[in-house]
Amino acid sequence: MLFTPSPSHVQQSTLLNVDLRCSKKPRGTSVTRQQSVRLCSAWTEREMAKNDIIVAAEKLVKSAMKGNDASHDAAHAFRVRDLALSLAREEGISSSSDSALIVELAALLHDIGDYKYMRDPSEGKIVEDFLDKEGIEESKKMRILSIIKGMGFKEEIGRVTGDNYSPEFGVVQDADRLDAIGAIGIARCFTFGGSKNNVLHDPNIKPRSDLSKEKYINKDEQSTLNHFHEKLLKLKDLMRTKAGRRRAEKRHKFMAEFLEEFYEEWDGRA
Repeated sequence: MLFTPSPSHVQQSTLLNVDLRCSKKPRGTSVTRQQSVRLCSAWTEREMAKNDIIVAAEKLVKSAMKGNDASHDAAHAFRVRDLALSLAREEGISSSSDSALIVELAALLHDIGDYKYMRDPSEGKIVEDFLDKEGIEESKKMRILSIIKGMGFKEEIGRVTGDNYSPEFGVVQDADRLDAIGAIGIARCFTFGGSKNNVLHDPNIKPRSDLSKEKYINKDEQSTLNHFHEKLLKLKDLMRTKAGRRRAEKRHKFMAEFLEEFYEEWDGRA
C-alpha cells in the first residue's frame, strides 16, 4: 500500500529537517550558533506557513469544484498539481521555494471560476479573494493569477499568451494539457460530452478548422469526437517545456490509436 503523507506528517518531517539543520553551527561561516538557530526558526515559520496555505487551497478546491462533473473535478486539479511539480523538478525550477509555491497554487486553483461551470459572476473572484485572505504577497499573487488567466486553450486561440511566458507558466500549462490527453484525457473528454448530452459521433458534423476564441466557447451542434480534432490532437505540438513534450508523445500516440480503433468499430470494419 502506498503511503500518502498527511499535512501533520509533512509538518513533522519539516520540523525534523530543521532541527537537524539547526543543531550545528554552519561550516565555513562567521555565523554564531545562536544566529543560526534564529535563521532556522524563521525558515521553519515560512515553510510551515506555506504548507498551511497549500492545505487551505486543497480544501477550497474540494469545496469549489464539488458540483462539477468528473472531467473538471478536484481530482483533475490534484493531478495537474502533481504533474506541474514533477515537470518543475525536471525543468530545474523547483529549487526556488517561491517558484514552487507559485506553480503549486496556480495548478491547484486553475479551474476554480471556469466559465464552463460558473453559476454566478462572483465566482470569478474566488481565487483572488483566497490569495488575499492567505496573505500572499502582491507580486506572487499577480504571477499566480496571470498563469491562471492565460493558460486556457481559448487564450491560445485568441493569441493572448504569445511566446512571452514564465517558466512557472510553462509547467502549469503543460501539466493541464497533459491531463487532457492520453487515457485520462479520453475519459475526461467523454465525461464532459456526456454531461452536456452531446452526441458521441456524427459523420455529418465536421470538426471546425477555423476556430476563433468565440467559436471555441460556443460548442453548439458539436460531437464529442470532434473535440479530439479541434483541440486534443493539437496539444502535443503546443507543449512549452522539454519535459512536457517528452511526456506528451506517449499520451498522444495512445489517443491517436484509440481514435483509429473507434472509427473502425463505428464503421463496422473492426
